Amino acid sequence: MIPADDLSAVWFSSSHSNDQGGQCVQGGRCSNGDMAVRDSKDPHGPGFRFSPAAWAGFVDHVKTTY
Repeated sequence: MIPADDLSAVWFSSSHSNDQGGQCVQGGRCSNGDMAVRDSKDPHGPGFRFSPAAWAGFVDHVKTTY
């Protein structure tokens, strides 16, 4: 885990997120091409960073599993 403020990411919420304060994971694109994720309810708390290959593998797995 990395403090989300240290990830230098441009954060966004999924188009599937609602605007009623629901639980949301935000994604962020880092300047080096990595992908970051954080909890929208705690934007200054911990975050995670993934390499492009690791993120692509995760997304592919979710698409084929769910």
